Amino acid sequence: MPHIPGRLRRFFVPSVRAGTLLQAMRELPIVDLDGLLNHRPVLVLAPHPDDETLGCGGFIAECHARGRNVHVLILTDGTGSHRRSKTYPPPRLASLRATEARMAIAALNLPEDRIGFLGFPDGRLPLRGKRMSSAAARIAAYARERGVGTICTTWQHDPHHDHRAAYILGRTASDELGVKLLCYPVWGWTVPTTAWLPATVVRGGRLDITNQLASKQLAIDCYRSQTSDLIGDDPGGFRLSPEVLAIFRSPFEVLVE
Repeated sequence: MPHIPGRLRRFFVPSVRAGTLLQAMRELPIVDLDGLLNHRPVLVLAPHPDDETLGCGGFIAECHARGRNVHVLILTDGTGSHRRSKTYPPPRLASLRATEARMAIAALNLPEDRIGFLGFPDGRLPLRGKRMSSAAARIAAYARERGVGTICTTWQHDPHHDHRAAYILGRTASDELGVKLLCYPVWGWTVPTTAWLPATVVRGGRLDITNQLASKQLAIDCYRSQTSDLIGDDPGGFRLSPEVLAIFRSPFEVLVE
């Protein structure tokens, strides 16, 4: 199918206002883990170090608390957040982001061997073609080695290249393995309500993470490069705003099927 520019897509593809989809996700039924998962391990894909914590940190912690094996695979090195920093050039920043991710996973109570890194450059996850197929095969192999029965990745309408690519990679890998796919929104919550998105039926559930909120907040705090002025020599560097961080203090996390 030829690429259709976003401003014209709604005239060719059935579309709906983003606010309608977001409200439908907020109104999904509250479900227990047993209503979302089978008995096999779970693999969470994160486009960047911190997405796993922001979007489904409570889910990760709750899985572990219930005795379910859960693994996290970080897809990019995260070096796009501070491209002009001299004190944190890409190799040092990549190392910092990986260290923060390991600390966050520990704060969510996972053992250190439950995290892996695919190492793609930030902003360059493949969306299509042979590079996408190759990356999806690597993810499928990673999942197969761990007996994964569910892959959890970012929502297909998250407005970020790497997040959309993570969805495509997760969907391709889950299709190859014949396992369940769940999606968690991150930047999707910030889409303007008047924007047009492809019309889809919203299925899934909201997981009550009240008992895991403290652990999730500790994990978010581990990402000092994204939440503080730790890297002070790049005025245009990325930083999660208080308004965005407030979104992820909700006692519920949404998982879309």
